[in-house]
Amino acid sequence: MIKLGEIQELEVAKKVDFGVYLKSPDDEEGKEKILLPIKQVPKDTNIGDKINVFVYKDSNDRIISTTTRPKIVLGEIAYLKVVEITRIGAFLNWGLEKDLFLPYKEQIGEIRTNGEYMVGLYIDKSDRLCATMNLYKVLRTDSPYKVNDVVTGTVFSLRRGLGAIVAVDGKYLGLIHEGEILKPLRPGSTVEVRVSHIKEDGKLDLSLKDAPRLQIDMDGEKIFSKLAKNKGFLPLNDDSDPEKISELLSMSKSSFKKAVGRLMKKGVVAMTKDGIKLVEGDNKVSNKIYTRGNNNINKGRSNDRDNKRNTNKNNRNK
Repeated sequence: MIKLGEIQELEVAKKVDFGVYLKSPDDEEGKEKILLPIKQVPKDTNIGDKINVFVYKDSNDRIISTTTRPKIVLGEIAYLKVVEITRIGAFLNWGLEKDLFLPYKEQIGEIRTNGEYMVGLYIDKSDRLCATMNLYKVLRTDSPYKVNDVVTGTVFSLRRGLGAIVAVDGKYLGLIHEGEILKPLRPGSTVEVRVSHIKEDGKLDLSLKDAPRLQIDMDGEKIFSKLAKNKGFLPLNDDSDPEKISELLSMSKSSFKKAVGRLMKKGVVAMTKDGIKLVEGDNKVSNKIYTRGNNNINKGRSNDRDNKRNTNKNNRNK
């Protein structure tokens, strides 16, 4: 079956003066054939040869093929430049002779000639390839990714109370929840994110952070460093406003609470009604080592081993 809007391998079924006709390899009778114009035909092409082509409709609305790869195919998004604006819509340069139509109803915001806009490709009710700025309708939810995979995406929409909507690898729909956004993002921003959850419908939940356990340690290091620079005290605790935590530490309140909880278990910090402070004296941090050279919070296993050796040695000497 020949598929409109996709790159596919088709077989040469017939040669004519103005090109070759191609058919799907599984179409043994050659009932469905499309033209590849002579200027697109590779040299020394013979019947039975297979050629990778893109299938679209020409200016006369006839299905035709090309060996030129357009800037966008079905299932992808891309920035395309507006070359003309008419009463019914705009036309975009997508690398083929016939410009791509962006209907007025598929536009979001103001469109200007020579402006570049992020669009997807879809087939309309008349079986024509058209562009849309409504990327929800073209992004896929059948990604091959697993939880904790690190992927690259492009932000295409920001929703208050929801977060940043992302096109992952230009093909798949994902979301960075608002609480995960710790730096300014805008439509068009490229982000490296971690797949934190895959929903039942295939949509991806994304995080700007590393794997959770690693992130807690990294957040803990950041808190410890900030405490050291502020004479061992920060005016933050469980009751602090998320905005204040983000302002001082560039992390969400949830991340702050997890990291502080871990530091408290290690005996490195204590929390009061006024804030958090480094624990000092009474040997409360004897089994917790902080190496200032690389800002690494260790588990204190080396101290534990040293203490055990000393205890055993004292017992033998008694």
